[in-house]
Amino acid sequence: MIKLKNLFIQEINVKKGKKLSRVSYLFNLVLLFLIVGLSIYFMFKNITYTFNWQSVYEYKQKFIDGFIMTIIISFFALILSFLIGLFFAYGQNSKFILLRFFSRFYIEIIRGTPLLVQILIFFYVFANNLGFENRYIVGTFILAIFAGAYVSEIIRAAIESIDYEQYETALSLGMTNYQMYRYVVFPQAFKRMLPALTGQFATIIKDSSLLSIISISEFTMNAQEVNAYTYSTLESYIPLAIGYLLLTYPISYYTNSLEKKIKK
Repeated sequence: MIKLKNLFIQEINVKKGKKLSRVSYLFNLVLLFLIVGLSIYFMFKNITYTFNWQSVYEYKQKFIDGFIMTIIISFFALILSFLIGLFFAYGQNSKFILLRFFSRFYIEIIRGTPLLVQILIFFYVFANNLGFENRYIVGTFILAIFAGAYVSEIIRAAIESIDYEQYETALSLGMTNYQMYRYVVFPQAFKRMLPALTGQFATIIKDSSLLSIISISEFTMNAQEVNAYTYSTLESYIPLAIGYLLLTYPISYYTNSLEKKIKK
């Protein structure tokens, strides 16, 4: 009876703790929105700027088209960058010296030069000489090549962080290299690379704004055009900021949920 009573009391305390944590979470969330809202209000209150949302609203379709194009480019760049990163992560530890040197050369060159310069060189030099005229496809590949170097380092670091005893144990159990990486190495490495990959994938979406330099009608370029038409700078760029937030936040939220599921 005493044990049952103690268990019942513990269950009540747990339920109370959950309710208190929810109340505390909601209170802090409301407080945060209040502080941010008041800060924005006082900042915009003191500026001498007349908002003209009506003129910008007439070009709402350009924002929608640019938003959709950014989603398409970022989606394919995300997939390609992961495949490129996976290949060069393998290439850095390859037994083929030429592939290993080429992988390091690629990573150092891409990480050591600005994306803006890479876009100009890849598009106006390599793509033109090879006869690729579709700037949307070329822009997607440029973005994937740039991000792939960072993804490669994330994957490599995660794999190398696995203890050497894990490899020895897998080999002692008679596993092949494929089985070892499939069932032992990658499940552990994935947990470690997930936070860094999330940040990199969100960066890809924001970096897509630089593709406007080669006249790709994505979100940023369309916002710039609306600004040029209406001379309404803040009205053009505030929706731009909100749009990128709508694209990047779900990635962070989903990844956090996935991390919690993996830890369970």
